[in-house]
Amino acid sequence: MPHPTRRTVLTTAAIAAAAATALPTAAADPMTWKITNNRINQSVIYWCFKPMEIETLARGAAAIGLKSVELIPPESWPILKKYNLVCAISSSHPFVTGWNHTKNHELCIDKVTKAIDATADAGFKNVITFSGMKEGIDEAEGFKNCVNGLKKVIGHAEKRNVTLCFEVLNSRVNETMKGHPDYQGDTIEWAAKLCDAIGSPRMKILFDIYHVQIMEGDVITRIKQFKDYIAHYHTAGVPGRFELDDQQEINYPPIMRAIADTGYTGFVGQEFIPRTAKTDDDKLASLRQAAKLCDV
Repeated sequence: MPHPTRRTVLTTAAIAAAAATALPTAAADPMTWKITNNRINQSVIYWCFKPMEIETLARGAAAIGLKSVELIPPESWPILKKYNLVCAISSSHPFVTGWNHTKNHELCIDKVTKAIDATADAGFKNVITFSGMKEGIDEAEGFKNCVNGLKKVIGHAEKRNVTLCFEVLNSRVNETMKGHPDYQGDTIEWAAKLCDAIGSPRMKILFDIYHVQIMEGDVITRIKQFKDYIAHYHTAGVPGRFELDDQQEINYPPIMRAIADTGYTGFVGQEFIPRTAKTDDDKLASLRQAAKLCDV
């Protein structure tokens, strides 16, 4: 056969490119893409999508294939069930008013106990908890107070089959809801030491990838090292707590693969703040993009 001319090669390539452009698949459409791999159970945190209505977020999350909207009050949980969603982790006491000061113990016990009961009654699994701010307290005393306080509620968590998840927060960034200067439990090692001191299978860690990256980095190594302590994950872009896009430094797909490879079967909650999205549809598009990135 004769050798193809340069004109023939270019014409054939142009036809192939035009055909590919003219025949998009539904799977390639960013407006209809849905989670398919399901190696990671994905969730979304409500607070960073406000003022979007909870039902709007729940409906949008379900359409994307997420399985949970978390950290919303029990009175909103019927909305989740309407869309076959769960609340992967429940709220309790404020992160600024934690266990490291004994003056806060009464409030923390009340909030956490009520959260445990509501969570168990709904058939959900996890309740969030925090150290609180140092406010000048000695490091060792603050840690001891956290242990003693949590021991007052861990037995109830065990009876109700609910896991308390201690969240590591960064203490470096001085921007509202992007960092928490003076927060005591600001490293994964501190949280693991707390779990060891309490000594219960119902005391675990909420590993927030955003916060751990800011405080320590080396995220995949820490996921592997502390996998047996971790009951929940959160995401967000660094810096800024924005979308999981090319404007931030964390490479999320290998992190998600590392999480899945540990045998983890819990939830990963998307907790980024949409940077430029103005409308609800824009925010849900950002959520869809993050879910796609994490669907490894």
